[in-house]
Parts: sequence; C-alpha cells; structure tokens
Amino acid sequence: MFGEAPAGGRRLWISLHGGGNAPARVNDRQWQNQARLYEPAEGVYVAPRAPTDTWNLWHESHIDPLFQRLIDGYVALRGVNPDTVYVLGYSAGGDGVWQLAPRMADRFAAAAMMAGHPNEASLLGLRNLPFAVFVGGNDAAYNRNRVVAERAAELDRLEREDAGGYVHMTRIYDGVGHWMNKQDAEALPWMAKFKRTPWPSRIVWQQDDVVHRRFYWLQVPDTIDIKDRAKIIATVKNRTIELEGDLPDTFRLRLSDRLLSLDEPLNVLANGREVFAGTVRRNAAAIVASLEERADVSTAATATLVLPQ
Repeated sequence: MFGEAPAGGRRLWISLHGGGNAPARVNDRQWQNQARLYEPAEGVYVAPRAPTDTWNLWHESHIDPLFQRLIDGYVALRGVNPDTVYVLGYSAGGDGVWQLAPRMADRFAAAAMMAGHPNEASLLGLRNLPFAVFVGGNDAAYNRNRVVAERAAELDRLEREDAGGYVHMTRIYDGVGHWMNKQDAEALPWMAKFKRTPWPSRIVWQQDDVVHRRFYWLQVPDTIDIKDRAKIIATVKNRTIELEGDLPDTFRLRLSDRLLSLDEPLNVLANGREVFAGTVRRNAAAIVASLEERADVSTAATATLVLPQ
C-alpha cells in the first residue's frame, strides 16, 4: 500500500506477472519480481499469482470472474474507489492486458501493456478506457516490436475516427529488448491521471472468446444466445439511444440519471427501427440487482428497460 488515501478512496493497481508455459518455480519467480516491479505514488498494489502455468495464464476463462471478485473485495473491504482501478502487466502479463482490458473496460480507469503480444485481441472495447502500450524497439521475439507498433497505429486511427474515444499513449524504446529497464514505469503517473467513466454516452462492445453479458449500461440476459464476436455500438444523442450491430433477440438497458434524465421520455432505436418511446421509471429492484452483480455503486442502475417491448 502506497501514499495517503484520497478523500474518495484508494486506487487499486492490479499488476500481472510474466512467464507462462513454464514450470511453477519459473512462474513463481516472475510473480515475485512483479510484486516489486512498480511503486505507484498512491494506492493498493496487488500482484496476483496466476492460477495456472499455461501460456495463456492471464486470459483463460476463469480470470475474468476472478478479477471481478478481486475488485469487488477491495472496494468493499479495503476502501478502494471503484472508479480508480487500474490493470497493467509485463510480458505474458502484457498478453493478458491486451485481452482483458477491452472485455473488462467498464471496470478500469486505465490500462497499460508492457512487452506483451496481442494475439487475436480486438481493440474496439477500449473506446472509453485510456490505454498505454510499451515495448522495446529490439524486442523481436514473436515479432512483439512490429505487432505492437501496428496495434499502436490502429489505436491512432480509432482515435481519429471517433472523437473523444480511444485515448492512448505509445512508447517504443529504441535500442531496448524485452526488458525495458523500468522505463515503462512512466505508465503509472500517466494512468493515475484518469478516473473511470462509468456512464459513457458512446459504447463499442466487441465480444471475445470469453463472453461477457454486461458492459457499461448494456446487458444481455443469461438465457439469450450471443453471436460469436458480436459487436454492438450504443450511442446517446439528446433523448435518443441508438443501438447498432449484432443485437440479440432480447437485451437490457441499465439506465441512470447519470446517463440521461429519467424524468423525461426517451426513444430507443435498434438498427434504425424504433423499439421504445416513453418514460422509464426508477425502481429499487434495479439498484439491488446491480449491486448483487457487482459491489460497484458508481455503475448501479436505477432503472432497467428490456427490449424489445
């Protein structure tokens, strides 16, 4: 734990170690190194040990619910502000950040990837999550240096095409290999500048191989099938919510006055077709359901709208 706790609660830093596809003793050393690798100016610094020793140790299907519970526990018991939770990782930990950050973007304030490979991960879910990438210019194993530069260029393009979205920073250190001599520690003060935006007016939700059913203020009921790699874009414009993309047969809007005033009527368009027009009442059941799902007051809905009506 570092620094004095701010009035709104502490930051939480989740730091993912490298290794993977190696004996447990090797991954244990990587874990112990990660625990000492970074020192934030303030916050609770947590370097968990990966549950397995596989190559994909930080993006297997059990990791997402594990991190959901880890965050909930630190919010409930250690005074962490749910709007100041950060994830970062080195090498195989960086691989995990490429995967986890887009699909769990609604839980983090910022993310940083150090010396990892993105594999097939989509960047679209990063629309509202500040994201930093770091790699050595000579880190040629698995073409990390080239692939990271390509993904950084993709983030540049996404930011140009979507005003206000895809905030990011890129560092490719010339003459440096896989070990960046802690130059990448500059990520932490950059990340600490950001707080989560829990109710963004625009969402880009791209499903990964690990399916999520809740993302910001969108939710798909457990009984509804989700198309492989489904993408939904949701935008609030004045009193209208526009939904585009691979919309499931039934979906739920989690609403709050932090997104738009519930005192006034609203319209919902699904792929250009009006599916709702009217007012939505606040109700205690929506708050209870939100908090039972997550110990996250900032994202608790005060009303829900199930579509189509």
